[in-house]
Amino acid sequence: MKFSAQREALLKPLQQVVGVVERRQTLPVLANLLVVADDNRIVFTATDLEVEMVARMALKPETPGETTIPARKFVDIVRALPDGSKIDISVGDNQVHVRSGRSRFTLSTLPATDFPVVEDVGAVHAVDLDAEGLREAIERTHFAMAHQDVRYYLNGLLLELSDGLVRAVATDAHRLALCDFKTELSVTDDVQIIVPRKGIHELLRLLGDVEETVRVEVGKNHIRVTFDTTVFTSKLIDGRFPDYQAVIPSGADKIVDVDRAGLREALQRAAILSSEKYKGVRLEITPGRLRIVAHNPEQEEAVEEMEVSYDGEELSVGFNVTYLLDALAALEGETIQLRLVDENSGSLLVEPGNDRCRHVVMPLRL
Repeated sequence: MKFSAQREALLKPLQQVVGVVERRQTLPVLANLLVVADDNRIVFTATDLEVEMVARMALKPETPGETTIPARKFVDIVRALPDGSKIDISVGDNQVHVRSGRSRFTLSTLPATDFPVVEDVGAVHAVDLDAEGLREAIERTHFAMAHQDVRYYLNGLLLELSDGLVRAVATDAHRLALCDFKTELSVTDDVQIIVPRKGIHELLRLLGDVEETVRVEVGKNHIRVTFDTTVFTSKLIDGRFPDYQAVIPSGADKIVDVDRAGLREALQRAAILSSEKYKGVRLEITPGRLRIVAHNPEQEEAVEEMEVSYDGEELSVGFNVTYLLDALAALEGETIQLRLVDENSGSLLVEPGNDRCRHVVMPLRL
């Protein structure tokens, strides 16, 4: 295998796939990139056995072939070379040779036949989705995924495909984030899949600059999203996602309209003196006024007061301030609504007149 490429053209596909490569590997070959040079393109593949990333580069190689190259070393070398450099890559004697100007690098290789590749996801459903809508739905919900929870189905994000609608849902059992976007999607039966945490982060990164539609294929065990020059594949979490509809408060008759930026700033200040372990703050709501109180074990106290639009009965409820701040960061608009039932029920945070994205934060006993 032998080919030459400009540094910037080579660096782009390498950066798209290298994030999948873990620093600690169960198999030595997983620390490498699979590089395949055929008639008119170079294809780079990285995997950790859960997520696979494939990036294609339009380039005619001098000599076709395939091998695996140490991923992070190769990317670091290409990144460190001067802008505009021409890079020559050749393979021989179980080594890859990288040359550019007066720089020479020799890296060890492993056989391409040892590299695990997901050939076919066995697509049961295949749809074209708006990349911007999918990105927004994931951006507004992914932060609520659990991290290393024994309830493995919480360590991912639920994607639900129904007629004319795509919904993203994440929860760690202490909070829930849900966001919808409308689409021309037509399915006979609702589809629910749980994409693992790492897969969601890699997919969100890929969706960052994409404006066109993407092809989404869902199989029994995998999801595959195809972009212009990149293909993302992830295993699915085999489990049943909890009934999230039951968590969303119904009959919330205590509705507080509050300035979003002002509330965020007040919560951030109060959090300075909240308990490091529980991060709890108490919201004391009275007609026209919201009082935020935080305490810590050193008997220190923070109190913030702000005007709100509310004319119901007095209510006092505790929350984890981090969960409130995360929800506020995911919402848009100058004003947000807090919808509450009582001090023992979750609070629903939404944009006034727009229930497309909803965030539920469960109460905290203080």
